[in-house]
Amino acid sequence: MHSVLFVCAMNSVRSPMAEAIARHYFGKSIYVQSAGVRKSEPDGFMVSTLSEIGIDASKHKPRTLEELEEWEGLNFDLIITLSPEAHHAALELTRTIAADVEYWPTPDPTITQGSREHMLDAYRNIRDGLMYRIRMRLKQSSQKSPDHGEGA
Repeated sequence: MHSVLFVCAMNSVRSPMAEAIARHYFGKSIYVQSAGVRKSEPDGFMVSTLSEIGIDASKHKPRTLEELEEWEGLNFDLIITLSPEAHHAALELTRTIAADVEYWPTPDPTITQGSREHMLDAYRNIRDGLMYRIRMRLKQSSQKSPDHGEGA
């Protein structure tokens, strides 16, 4: 696998978080992007919770699948969807592009009610869950080499 696209509803929390985490761990070996089904505004809690673990996402600008397609095309080996709406959109895309699609149901932390700390905890839970899944899933792909790592 050489390229991964993360998609959620609005490209402001879940998919940019996944993109930033994947780039942090696999940026040199796998091309990573993110997009949303609909357009939104940047999310400060997303930036803050990534900053806590040393990842800078402050320059992220939310974009739609259509914008990404216009700018660079949708030539991805794997599309990982993080919301039902994104999953439906990705399945529709794969009628015309050859890409595998995986659905990782990921709660939307923006609907969390309560104190600032309670809301940040919801974002941290999403961040930590994505970090684990991304490391496990993309590590498998980046380790598949012709010699299978033997004799190294």
